[in-house]
Amino acid sequence: MTATYVIEGREVTGLDRFWQVVGEAVNGPGGYFGTNLDAFADCLSGGYGTPEDGDFIIEWRDHEASRRALGYDETVRRLDERIQRAHPSNRPAVQAERDRAAAGEGPTVFDWLVDVIEAQAPGRLRLE
Repeated sequence: MTATYVIEGREVTGLDRFWQVVGEAVNGPGGYFGTNLDAFADCLSGGYGTPEDGDFIIEWRDHEASRRALGYDETVRRLDERIQRAHPSNRPAVQAERDRAAAGEGPTVFDWLVDVIEAQAPGRLRLE
């Protein structure tokens, strides 16, 4: 039987809240399902609450509300944090990505998450 994990889009007010919402969707109250893109990708690849046979769907309801919350403002904020942690040789690339986001160009945090889901769990995301 296919497990369905529901993300209520209006509950996603930023990336930190997304991690909580998806964790609870998969593993119940207080549940964990990654707190960064790499961990999220690992969780989608198996374990951490997903069925062993990989038979699951992620239903992202009212995803447009999440798209707005995880838009360019959140992207700039996250890239500002990333610049601080980046190796000095990588900072110019992260800064360029941040500058594009500040101009309303390029992928957003929402896009990053969708890309991870589609890469790790192809065909299992339903945007509603």
